[in-house]
Amino acid sequence: MPEPPIRKADILIRALEPGDIPELTEAWNQPNAYAGTLQLPYTSVDARQKRTASTPATLTRLVAVIEGKVIGCLGLERFENRRSHAGQFGMAVHDAYAGRGAGSALLAAALDLADNWFNLRRLELSVYADNVRAIGLYERFGFEREGLLRAYAWRGGAFVDALTMARLRL
Repeated sequence: MPEPPIRKADILIRALEPGDIPELTEAWNQPNAYAGTLQLPYTSVDARQKRTASTPATLTRLVAVIEGKVIGCLGLERFENRRSHAGQFGMAVHDAYAGRGAGSALLAAALDLADNWFNLRRLELSVYADNVRAIGLYERFGFEREGLLRAYAWRGGAFVDALTMARLRL
């Protein structure tokens, strides 16, 4: 039996803090979480701390917290120079919380930042073509398919295709 959705009021979205790294590492190390990203399995807390410490000023990281536990993360990167109107994001949710509203809450918060604080006119992403759940989420938030990237990445012993998607606000 599937877990019930989590009420929006029970999901806190906030900025990533250094103390979140162990729980974030647990979430990203879940099989479905890393399979949906370019992350590798078995990433250590130390490696994630080093990566987070070198975050550029153009990257904003948000986390989803339920009952005090970090269960998801979204990184929103703003481009510079002639692409300063655009950005991209990537996200993942702990396997135990997938499909229960945390991804929607993270994406809604990221779109609020993109639209109302960064004035981004184009937000883009890539998603594995077999990630039906994520594609549905992005389409519900106004993202449209723009292209297919064949043999985009090596995952689980085979090449996998990806879709490029974008949301325009002109």
